[in-house]
Amino acid sequence: MLDENLSDRIISRIADLYPGSTHLKTHSLIHMDDTMIWDFVKSGDYMITSKDWDFHQLSLLRGFPPKVIYLDIGNCSTQEIVNLLRDKVSDIQTFYDNPLESLLILNKP
Repeated sequence: MLDENLSDRIISRIADLYPGSTHLKTHSLIHMDDTMIWDFVKSGDYMITSKDWDFHQLSLLRGFPPKVIYLDIGNCSTQEIVNLLRDKVSDIQTFYDNPLESLLILNKP
């Protein structure tokens, strides 16, 4: 699930690699408290992808589920985010499959 700080237009550009991906906007969770979002993502068995440091911190404090993909990429275009998620599909799948990992940090190449 993509956080509100990421464009919902990303979904259609990664759907072939990440079927079932969704955006917080789809679930009417825009401008909600991070802990409410955390609980929703956890109950829906989603991973959350965000540039928001708060989710990085929640992951360290609460563990998982949910798993967090933290995009440590600063300001960048939507296309750069799409490219990163497409380029890192193998790393993301390995992270998803690993029952011991709760946080994946992705940086710009």
